[in-house]
Amino acid sequence: MSGAVSARGGGFAALVRLARPHQWVKNGFVLVGLLFGHAWHQPDTVRVVALVFAAFCLAASGVYVFNDLRDRAADRVHPRKRHRPLASGTVSPGVAAGYAAALVAAGLVLGWSASPAAGLIVAAYVALNVAYTLGLKHVPILDVFIIAAGFMLRILAGTVGVGIPPSQWLLVCGLMVTVFLGFAKRRAELMVLTDAGGEHRPVLDDYTPALLDNMIAISAAGVIVSYSLYTVSPDTVRLHGTDQLLLTLPFVLYGIFRYIFLLHRRGGGGDPAWDLLHDPQLIVAVLGWLGTTFWLLSGPP
Repeated sequence: MSGAVSARGGGFAALVRLARPHQWVKNGFVLVGLLFGHAWHQPDTVRVVALVFAAFCLAASGVYVFNDLRDRAADRVHPRKRHRPLASGTVSPGVAAGYAAALVAAGLVLGWSASPAAGLIVAAYVALNVAYTLGLKHVPILDVFIIAAGFMLRILAGTVGVGIPPSQWLLVCGLMVTVFLGFAKRRAELMVLTDAGGEHRPVLDDYTPALLDNMIAISAAGVIVSYSLYTVSPDTVRLHGTDQLLLTLPFVLYGIFRYIFLLHRRGGGGDPAWDLLHDPQLIVAVLGWLGTTFWLLSGPP
């Protein structure tokens, strides 16, 4: 009864906030198979990919609720996370536990309805993130690779899970981007928390600003080099029927450099989804890349 009263006190808006719907933009990785597999004109494939996208939205929200439930005490020392519904006491732990279970279950059912392969990938995503929350997030380097693995599973769900063969280039570029975002996230947390970093997230005691800056620089270079090579690869030209994908490289460069700027000069980097949805220059870079890529892939330039 007390849990229900807490939920009513927080209201529907608190439950929505707890699910972090702005994070659903990350599930855009599910859609890259449609784009680079030239499958956007196949209604059945689009429908199945849409189901997988929705499945990841529900499952990811369930994972976020579970994470907030486990971390509510640590979140109270974070200047931003202390306002989250569980950390602030707006939603009770009992209600949050039931809410997380319902979201994950709905995501698994929806993923399985898209295809058994997609359902298994969604299940792997949930299992990986539960392991992350229960302890693997305290292992330096591995913690970032698990974050990256979550994005890679989204790519696989939108390709292998719906019968679209993923290219090796797609997987390499996706891995480099997500590792870059993961190290940038840790750097942002270190900048915000300063001396209290280990109290909020123990693994931050194993990182230093110089170490993370080096890792960010290496992974950013990996993104740029791998994507550049992808655009001029003979296999890419043959697959997509165009040798003009190099035109999309400036958008990638600008997006990477803008993100590093936001990290060091505007307090960004801690929440990639929030930055993407609120920074006009990042929005233009992503939309410019997406529009130019679709134009080039949809027909001869």
